[in-house]
Amino acid sequence: MVRERRIRLSGVTPDDISRELAGRLPQYARVRWTESTGSTNADLLADVTAPAWSALMADHQSAGRGRLGRPWTTPAGSQAILSVLLRPTPAELDRLGTIPLATGLAVLDAVRAVAGVAAGPELKWPNDVLWDGRKLCGILSEAAGFPADPRIVVGLGINVSLTREQLPVPHATSLALEGVEVSAQDMAVAALEALHRRLRQWATGDRTLMDDYRAECITIGKPVRVEAPTGELFGTVTDVAPDGRIDLRAEDGTRHLIAAGDVTHLRRTDASY
Repeated sequence: MVRERRIRLSGVTPDDISRELAGRLPQYARVRWTESTGSTNADLLADVTAPAWSALMADHQSAGRGRLGRPWTTPAGSQAILSVLLRPTPAELDRLGTIPLATGLAVLDAVRAVAGVAAGPELKWPNDVLWDGRKLCGILSEAAGFPADPRIVVGLGINVSLTREQLPVPHATSLALEGVEVSAQDMAVAALEALHRRLRQWATGDRTLMDDYRAECITIGKPVRVEAPTGELFGTVTDVAPDGRIDLRAEDGTRHLIAAGDVTHLRRTDASY
């Protein structure tokens, strides 16, 4: 287990904390911390003058959202809550579909580094970071300003100290429940360091990114049920395409490249498969 330096909140202002965090994250153009906000994603998207590689962290957010706009709130200080702003170039716009995958891989990197373990944390397509099958993190990417001023914000919340009673859903977990002691701010710093590495790979079109993703994605080779916009499919995931879509071989032998959908891993003995 890795225990990093923690910032003491007593007697310091949010600006003090922001400056200290910025000193730990020199690769970012701007780093800010706030005690509470509605949504770090919404704040960054609304700031049309914010430079690329702006990072915003919060101790608590009251209007956090998950997939499909689902509300996502937790007790103050129990999650590593952060968002990062990207300003994609025209050349990068063709690769937007792999940003969520790069983000999930970065969170996996950070969790393993902080926990000091390789076993336990896993990555399920597209970006579900799991610990022994339980969800550890929520990730949401949003866009604004297209086509004149395209901006992408990647937001996430890693469950750090949530108790079992505080978990938002029964199939979730937290680092504390898995025996990892770390502050929310130190987990956020580790996540931002990993995000910068992986999103820089994404920005430059580094093929290593998707190679690393495929090596970690436990969905590849699994029989699955996919609830896609076009309907429900059963089959086996054979690969993840360069653009981030899963390559599914259906039960009838047909091939499907799926960009979005809820994926459930099935046991090979599952009667429905």
